[in-house]
Amino acid sequence: MYLSFLSTVSAVWGKAWPIIIAILFFGLIIMVHELGHFIFAKLFKVRVNKFAMGMGPVLFKFGKHETSYSLRLFPIGGYCLMEGEDEESNDERSFSSKPVWKRFIIVAAGAVVNIILGWLIVAIMLGQANLIGTTQIKTFDKNSVTSAAGLKAGDKITSIDGKRVYSSFDISFLMMRDKDGVIDFGLKRGNEKISINNVALKTETVNGKSQIIYDFIIKGVKPSFLSVAKYSALETVSMGRMVWISLFDLVTGKFGFKDISGPIGVVGYIAQAAGQTHKANLTPILSLMALISINIGIFNLLPVPALDGGRLFFMLIEIIRRKPVPQKYESWVHAAGMILLLAFMAAISLKDIIYMFRS
Repeated sequence: MYLSFLSTVSAVWGKAWPIIIAILFFGLIIMVHELGHFIFAKLFKVRVNKFAMGMGPVLFKFGKHETSYSLRLFPIGGYCLMEGEDEESNDERSFSSKPVWKRFIIVAAGAVVNIILGWLIVAIMLGQANLIGTTQIKTFDKNSVTSAAGLKAGDKITSIDGKRVYSSFDISFLMMRDKDGVIDFGLKRGNEKISINNVALKTETVNGKSQIIYDFIIKGVKPSFLSVAKYSALETVSMGRMVWISLFDLVTGKFGFKDISGPIGVVGYIAQAAGQTHKANLTPILSLMALISINIGIFNLLPVPALDGGRLFFMLIEIIRRKPVPQKYESWVHAAGMILLLAFMAAISLKDIIYMFRS
């Protein structure tokens, strides 16, 4: 009886701990975003009324000077509430009373800190790796299609299907993005730039989806201060650019609604990565954390109402007009954007829940 109980507890814990880790990590990424706003608000002497870790009911709170700090029940984000951020205020330390350049930095800081966090995670991973992947081809598999098409060992891949390649991450992403398995390669061979087009790679079906078979191996370099600094920056650029390419693919119909994931889906992916992670190899969950943090940073800079990018857009209008847009009009736009964003997120979350029960 006792052994049966322990076995049940062990089985439940085995399924629960990756989800708990996933929620905590996702919450950490969002919290870092809010911390970026908070730090620069304090630096610029803006009154911060509330700073919360987590969402929902308050577990405990304490006040220091004018700011109320709280820890809340659900570890999925947080918020930084500044005086005069969304309402009129006569306080000389209000957000709205500050020069537009200071407000711009405060609003942008959240996204920038997310990108920096992603870059730091990438740098840590590369620093611990045996070799760092480059964009140069080292060898080919036996009967390689790419070798037969004219690619050679020593070639540096500079573009795939017209998209520039910055890092080894781009090679994987852009080849995965290809639908028909026919790829155009841009290469640098010595000092010469060449193109080899219409390379039809072999494909295989995995879980009902066609995937390209990679038939070459890229060269790796030993981690050093310079190599880690260089390739972590390039990989961060690659991850950030993926947002823009993915949005373009969504708008043009290359990918559909079923390919988008909301917070529930993201937590599921992190949990899956956590389940694959062990002490000797943290790469799965760290890679996903870096990707999500960078993507959240870039996505928040989009000029969409209710996002930080929407606020920055109104500030750019203010800089051009040399006077702010009346706050009530800006509030209406952000409110409408928030309603649409919440409706969109609800639809995605419902899709994620249905997918979880079907899988």
